[in-house]
Amino acid sequence: MPGKENNFPPLPGFLPLRPCFYQNVTEEIPAEHQVLVKRIYRLWLFYCLTLAVNLAVCLLWWVAGGAGANFGLALLWLLLFSPCAYVCWFRPAYKAFRGWLAAVGFFQVRVWAAVFMLVPAVMFTVAAAAMAFVILKVHRIYRGGGGSLQKAQTEWSSGTWRDPPSREAQFNFSGNSLPEYPTVPSYPAAGGQWP
Repeated sequence: MPGKENNFPPLPGFLPLRPCFYQNVTEEIPAEHQVLVKRIYRLWLFYCLTLAVNLAVCLLWWVAGGAGANFGLALLWLLLFSPCAYVCWFRPAYKAFRGWLAAVGFFQVRVWAAVFMLVPAVMFTVAAAAMAFVILKVHRIYRGGGGSLQKAQTEWSSGTWRDPPSREAQFNFSGNSLPEYPTVPSYPAAGGQWP
């Protein structure tokens, strides 16, 4: 936004880094959509908190004798997925709501320019709606595959999740599944020539 100083993420003054984005829900988002945008933002914060808790638990697991690779992956996920989720998920939704406000308000200034401004507003809206649709679709696939909270609780309490045959059965899908390849490719021995 021209004339606006970036304010997100809020960083302490002693760091040499500066905020990358300008974000002000009460100023940039229409009043009827502010609650929804704030909920989407809180959902992103919850996702970041989940990644941070995962990091702490993986550290505890490592200290208790588990694999250190899980801690490394959890750290990578926190450092990579938190900003990526903000840029690739929250910002498109934020821009969709902000884009509509800017485009509609600009109809009073220049109609032809406002019409062009509607194009990215519509595109951001479609992107946000598509993200919601995909999440719902994945949820339906999960529910259609027999997964449920009750089933997970039953498997946990009975201990069937520890049984190797039941873990292998998880991957034996019926219907639409990935193709199975009949043979494993053979590679040349060390120092051998590739055909």
